[in-house]
Amino acid sequence: MAHYFSEQPSTASRPGSVDLVLPDLHLRLETDSGVFSPERVDVGTRVLLESVPPPPQEGDLLDLGCGYGPIALTMAKRAPGATVWAVDVNRRSLELTERNARTAALDKVRSVHIDEVPDEVKFRAIWSNPAIRIGKQALHEMLTRWLTRLTPDGVAYLVVQKHLGSDSLQRWLGEQGWQASREASRAAYRILKVTP
Repeated sequence: MAHYFSEQPSTASRPGSVDLVLPDLHLRLETDSGVFSPERVDVGTRVLLESVPPPPQEGDLLDLGCGYGPIALTMAKRAPGATVWAVDVNRRSLELTERNARTAALDKVRSVHIDEVPDEVKFRAIWSNPAIRIGKQALHEMLTRWLTRLTPDGVAYLVVQKHLGSDSLQRWLGEQGWQASREASRAAYRILKVTP
């Protein structure tokens, strides 16, 4: 079975498109099979984008697990002076994000494989609908890897379904030494705010 968190999806390509409509923007995004939520912008992503405060207006921002780019492109629209790193393991997702950014004329989006972000880059904000289904250990390793790259004044916002472990993830984050609080709760999703 192919997963959206496979590097090279084995699923045959079935291109499509979705509309991301928020109070402050409207984007038509190319999608494809083998990526996360290709039929529609997923509810958790929408809850995140409708709940978080505006990102910092400059510096480096991160969309961790970018899929076809709804979070990265929203960050870039809301913070045109910032550089947005859209990272994923899925090569098809990265190609879609790159094309969607180009179509939207968002030239400060960097669509790169998760292992290709320069080590010296630190992030003022991380927004993510993390791949919970990769398993708890892999999720913890991924979050540890990227949260340690927040700037001292940086902040991460993670959207996690309540029944997929948002409360236990919040506890785990606190046990690792991060400040983790529930920023919002809607439609069975929690927005977790994480700071160093």
